[in-house]
Amino acid sequence: MLPVAVLALLALATPGLAAAPQVGIADIEDEVMCPICGTLLELAYSPQAERQRVYVKRLIVEGKTKAQIKDALVAQYGREVLALPEGSGFSLSAYLIPVIAFLAAIAALTVGVLRWRRHTSQPGSTPTPPRGADAERLDADLSRYDL
Repeated sequence: MLPVAVLALLALATPGLAAAPQVGIADIEDEVMCPICGTLLELAYSPQAERQRVYVKRLIVEGKTKAQIKDALVAQYGREVLALPEGSGFSLSAYLIPVIAFLAAIAALTVGVLRWRRHTSQPGSTPTPPRGADAERLDADLSRYDL
């Protein structure tokens, strides 16, 4: 009877555990910065970075979610601790400028290719034959090959 009750209890507890994804230190380290050296926490090895890792690990053990850990880090170290810029205001330019530059490069490349193709394939345009010394040199070269 007791093993059946334990199994039933485990079956009820398992969906609850699966619903709350576990947060690991690696999930946080690539999205926050060391406030002292200004590099990603996963790349920083300063004493401050180690203290910040210990703080994050403690929050993970407490069962905090990723958003709650980030909020706690912002409260502790300030907004600069987040590696990803905000999605509004001036920080929005960090997302928009690369997209705009990429689209401008595609447009410039398209215009360049279209002009190049139009220039090289105009109907009715024939290249001008060589004149003077160039014509004589061409004739001499062609006569050597008996073409």
